[in-house]
Amino acid sequence: MLSTFLLSDELDTSFITKYEYGAMLYKNPRGIGCIKCHKGASKEVVLAIYLDKNDQEQQIIVPAINKLSFVDFKKVLQAKKSESLIMPTYFLTNDEIASIFFYIKNIKKQ
Repeated sequence: MLSTFLLSDELDTSFITKYEYGAMLYKNPRGIGCIKCHKGASKEVVLAIYLDKNDQEQQIIVPAINKLSFVDFKKVLQAKKSESLIMPTYFLTNDEIASIFFYIKNIKKQ
């Protein structure tokens, strides 16, 4: 018990830590979680393979998101539409975006 107190920082003083809150949002922010497409956040993921109208194989690739800056991460999440038109809009608050960003930057550290 004492060691937990000594190792705690200001992020761990609430009922739920920023990491735990970010994890919950990453897994299910508004019905479909980031994890469904971005998996562990550290690698590109082939979301779909299809044939275009010229019978050429195309891929929808979801980028790794753990290397993004906070500014770029926030810009994508707050965009009305993504460039690919695939990334949904979640209407996240600034605190929610910051918590998800904190989580993906610290997945391996916990």
